[in-house]
Amino acid sequence: MIKVVGIGACVMDTLVSVPRYPDEDTKLRADDTRLAGGGPVATGLVAAAKLGQKCGYIGVLSDDNGGQFLKGDFEKYGVSNEYVTTESGYRSFTSVIWLSKETTSRTCVFDRGNLPALKLNDAQKEAIKNAKLLMVDGNELEAAIEGAKFARENGVKVLYDAGGLYPGYERLLPHVNILIPSMEYSLGATGAETVEEAAKILYEKYNPEVVVITCGKRGGVMYDGNEVIQYPSYPVEAVDSNGAGDVFHGAFAFGATSGYDYKKCCHFSSAVSALKCTGIGARESVPSFDQVKEFLKENGYEL
Repeated sequence: MIKVVGIGACVMDTLVSVPRYPDEDTKLRADDTRLAGGGPVATGLVAAAKLGQKCGYIGVLSDDNGGQFLKGDFEKYGVSNEYVTTESGYRSFTSVIWLSKETTSRTCVFDRGNLPALKLNDAQKEAIKNAKLLMVDGNELEAAIEGAKFARENGVKVLYDAGGLYPGYERLLPHVNILIPSMEYSLGATGAETVEEAAKILYEKYNPEVVVITCGKRGGVMYDGNEVIQYPSYPVEAVDSNGAGDVFHGAFAFGATSGYDYKKCCHFSSAVSALKCTGIGARESVPSFDQVKEFLKENGYEL
């Protein structure tokens, strides 16, 4: 039985590793170039699957080279394509991402393609109903709102990977159990001066079970209506931060569907995200559950 399903962006990334970012109108030799699957929810599903959960993607993909690659990438990592609809003659969502060795940062240029919007069919709704958790990321907004409402009606938790202030995003927020925004999103959405204040505002306005704000190298904060709790980032030698937030959300989905309380989910997800940054590629660098458990133990935290 698939326990985690997701509605959101699914992107074919071209990752270009460079020694540094080039100056405008110059040439620079790349260290490496590779294709990889991307997108917040899609990569989150891969992370949860690699950690040991049964996952499935709900969405629309093209039959072009990008769509075929993305389906194959899901199969490679054990994410079900059963609830994907395929459309012919459309251009896939793609991006080119420069990864700077000098700064370990990323720069992304993307093309959203021209695929039609997802419209949930009966089989896709049934998949949501039978799951434990639905992940959404603000893309495919109408389907995400419909799916989130349907999930809540059937006792299925909804996790919102809130990484961007997409038009109409506030319509999705009332239907979310687990709200995990980035620092940029939380401050932009609330006008707060601190993430602690933003967490309280989001919690009181939209009434989720928990708000978890990710702050990159600073770790983050969690608020469940009782107290604001800081969780750490874990020290690693990072080589690629691309997709770290997506992996955090997928790890959180794994934890939430594995019986962890939300505080434990924060520590677990932070560790998974840190370990992911030690390798190139958002998906291929996701660690195994045993690796995460050992890493946390080495850093003084027992699962």
